[in-house]
Amino acid sequence: MFEKVLLPTDFSGDAQKLLACVGDIPGAHEVILLHVVDATHPPKAGGTHDPQIENAKILLSENKAFLENLGLSVQTKIDVIVSVITQGDVPLAILETAQNENVSLIMMGARGKNPIQTILLGSVSASVIHRATTNVLLMRYPSDKGTGEKSCARIFSKLLLPTDFSKPAGNAVALAQELPTVGEVVLFHVVDKGESEKEIQEHVQVAKEKLEKLKGEFVRAGFNAISRVHVGYPPDEIIATADNDDVSVIVMSPYGEGWVRDLKALFVGSTTGAVMRRAYRPILIVKDKKTAWGYGHGIP
Repeated sequence: MFEKVLLPTDFSGDAQKLLACVGDIPGAHEVILLHVVDATHPPKAGGTHDPQIENAKILLSENKAFLENLGLSVQTKIDVIVSVITQGDVPLAILETAQNENVSLIMMGARGKNPIQTILLGSVSASVIHRATTNVLLMRYPSDKGTGEKSCARIFSKLLLPTDFSKPAGNAVALAQELPTVGEVVLFHVVDKGESEKEIQEHVQVAKEKLEKLKGEFVRAGFNAISRVHVGYPPDEIIATADNDDVSVIVMSPYGEGWVRDLKALFVGSTTGAVMRRAYRPILIVKDKKTAWGYGHGIP
């Protein structure tokens, strides 16, 4: 499924934690380690970026050895892996590597060396998700029972699969049905419209019927599936359900119902954007290359 994984790293704490998670990715057997050196501005201490590049090579070599001990094949094209760019566009360097290497998954930490940028959706991770045409796994680590220790064990053991029954959401459903290691799937819909209690309940009933049909598909495919319908604000309900059910990953499309009508809302006001910013769970953003707007389509 995710045979070839691109793992961009800035060597921050969260980025380093990803190394231990790659072995839990279904089908992963090849990993491309990538570090981008932004040469837009000269080093503060003067001189060239050569020391930074050499240090990155050393750290990537150490990361490579760690992954090889997990039984993974790791590419070490230093001339490609350590990319010196002159346009200041780190996400573009990541996306070009993903395209050139034809990867099936980009796996990234939610926070790098500048957490403020992540909160404002101006981070490298947010920009990559915005523009990517391949699936992106955004890693976050919920605290382990109050101990402060964080883990990514069994990433795909329990899925929360929110859907608004749109075509883009169907892409996430289709991918989830292909996952070989899932133990349980929580199918979820949030009713967020209705002018009266009667109208709201009508929407709830329709959603329940659709989810039950979808649940049947998962059960026939061998999954342990449950379905739920809530009423409220979708991001709040999704995040609360993820926490209450202690899911291992949230699987979503970046686009929802009506995304063509309001492209500006894709990552600033959309449900997916809000969940990306606030959820403390891994989030798999499922892309459809046939309809994806982003890298190669002129969206900045």
